[in-house]
Amino acid sequence: MEKPLILVTNDDGITAPGLRALIVVMKEIGDVVVVAPDSPQSGMGHAITIDNTLYSTRMVVDKENGAPAEYSCSGTPADCVKLALQELLDRRPDICVSGINHGSNSSINVIYSGTMSAAIEAGIEGVPAIGFSLCDYGWDADFQPSLKFVKKIVSETLKNGIPKGTVLNVNIPKTNGTLPNGIKVCRQARANWKEKFDKRTSPSGKEYYWLTGEFELLDKGQDTDEWALANGFISIVPTQFDLTAHHAIPQLNNWTLNEK
Repeated sequence: MEKPLILVTNDDGITAPGLRALIVVMKEIGDVVVVAPDSPQSGMGHAITIDNTLYSTRMVVDKENGAPAEYSCSGTPADCVKLALQELLDRRPDICVSGINHGSNSSINVIYSGTMSAAIEAGIEGVPAIGFSLCDYGWDADFQPSLKFVKKIVSETLKNGIPKGTVLNVNIPKTNGTLPNGIKVCRQARANWKEKFDKRTSPSGKEYYWLTGEFELLDKGQDTDEWALANGFISIVPTQFDLTAHHAIPQLNNWTLNEK
């Protein structure tokens, strides 16, 4: 039987350790093609390139542990998936796997995530997709304890499929070398960033700003991704890309919008 074709991408760039770890695991499951940004694209969200040219270069990052086909792309994570599906792949992938991201994409962070936007782009095109993130921002983060869980989740997805119109947002706790306690299917926790700008002045006298902030958890539920991560579990949140607030439609239909 033909092996499943796995498209691997990310937002930290094609040389990122999280991506390299993901490639090794995915090669145990199927045939892997990598299309990833040529530089870090964290926080890019679902941006696409529409006013500039896109470049793609086939390259070898790691002869021993890399994928047979790897392409760096000058665009965003969403661009990478678009280019892969439309131009670079010989056949439609059976799954798109994005990550493993350096840092959390749980709760409200999913809105800003380039990792998840790559997965969502694949989902929009009807390709089952998963975004993986490890709650450790360090470049030297230890991905090893999570890899057997990553393999299990991808294998189950290939076996069972994903409900139409959804992708999976998977976040992995930092466990300092020990194994996670297991996997929990969760809802997205309600949270915000309490943001502020650090205003500074350059040596030339020009004012500039650094965005800073603190994560504010507003949700005490024990069925959320934040609860799971805080208690050592991997969280899986089925995430939809239909942003319609269906519950709000009846209220809006009561407005006198068409009265003159």
